[in-house]
Amino acid sequence: MKLPLYQVDAFASRLFEGNPAAVCPLEAWLSDELLQSIATENNLSETVFFVPNQVGFDIRWFTPNGEVGLCGHATLACAFVIFNHIQTGADQIVFNSLSGQLIVRKDGNKLVMDFPALPFEAMRMDPKYLRLINIAPKAIFKSTFDLLFILENETEVENAELDLTAISKLPYRGVIISATTNKFGGDIYSRCFYPKHNVPEDPVTGSAHCVLAPYWCKELGKIKIQATQGSKRKGKLVCEMAGDRVLLSGECQLYLQGALFLPNR
Repeated sequence: MKLPLYQVDAFASRLFEGNPAAVCPLEAWLSDELLQSIATENNLSETVFFVPNQVGFDIRWFTPNGEVGLCGHATLACAFVIFNHIQTGADQIVFNSLSGQLIVRKDGNKLVMDFPALPFEAMRMDPKYLRLINIAPKAIFKSTFDLLFILENETEVENAELDLTAISKLPYRGVIISATTNKFGGDIYSRCFYPKHNVPEDPVTGSAHCVLAPYWCKELGKIKIQATQGSKRKGKLVCEMAGDRVLLSGECQLYLQGALFLPNR
């Protein structure tokens, strides 16, 4: 069995920036075991699979170590492939996902994703959380998927060292650290850590900004912010609040186009 495969740098204004994702179009769903094997073999933070439905596409995301309920950069990469290689005349795509309906539309060179805003709830400074990081956070919040640590400034975010083994044992997907920024332009700078899913540090995490945007827009008194994420490999995105939704926009770059060769079912 031969399947098309694309690798796309998402939230990237040029190649080798942003976050790479593998994109695998399907005519019908394969077994969960095979989907996971493909994602593990690809060994990227996310492999996204999609199948046509009556109004758009069903979409699923797999890390090398399991399926996740929401992924921004892989959704952006998936929409980029559909707009440029599958439905070249379309200007909007509707995805059905574990996190509900997700819409992606074109806006010039950028793609804009319509995602759910995620909640943030303040937590007490429990020593078990303070031990996760070598810098004392100003505040800790829990959200649907992750813990959010707010640090004093961008330098602390850059220099932070986290206990990945301890993070992998948390009852959360991972940990986000963030602060305001001047150095990188825009408004905020963040890093994200997901060792439980074999992603020690993710370059750019769209779903993390579903909580970062509501938090920072409230803190900064804005409805739109510009964000930078990543350590060695960085990416940029624009986040805009729209009621209980977050609009996340960025560019994509195609790195690879080829095929998978799998055993016949």
